[in-house]
Amino acid sequence: MNKKDSCEIYCYDEEKVNRIQRDLRTVDFSSVAQMLKAIADENRTKITYALCQDEELCVCDIANIIGVTVANASHHLRTLHKQGIVKFRKEGKLAFYSLNDEHVRQIMMIALAHKKEVKNNVKSASKTN
Repeated sequence: MNKKDSCEIYCYDEEKVNRIQRDLRTVDFSSVAQMLKAIADENRTKITYALCQDEELCVCDIANIIGVTVANASHHLRTLHKQGIVKFRKEGKLAFYSLNDEHVRQIMMIALAHKKEVKNNVKSASKTN
């Protein structure tokens, strides 16, 4: 372990630790982790992003947008649907998908903004060094 990125002595704030541990017991982190894991696949991230750009897309649109087969897109969409990230409706022989709610869009946009900010901060730091 690098001494620069770790405490050099062991001590902790018992009140903070106990309060946060109590809070931890009230949250279903397993479900949150499963949802984030579903989005973490690159193709599913692309699908989620595409659905942020348009209110609704059919499976064929999504397959063409991300450059995969319809079967592959369907597989990814089923995973996203199981995790509550997308919803779908049938219209005749077509299946249309959309984001389940605004929170999913917010998660994606915040993640993209964060990544851009981190990238810019790294560039700025490398210029000053």
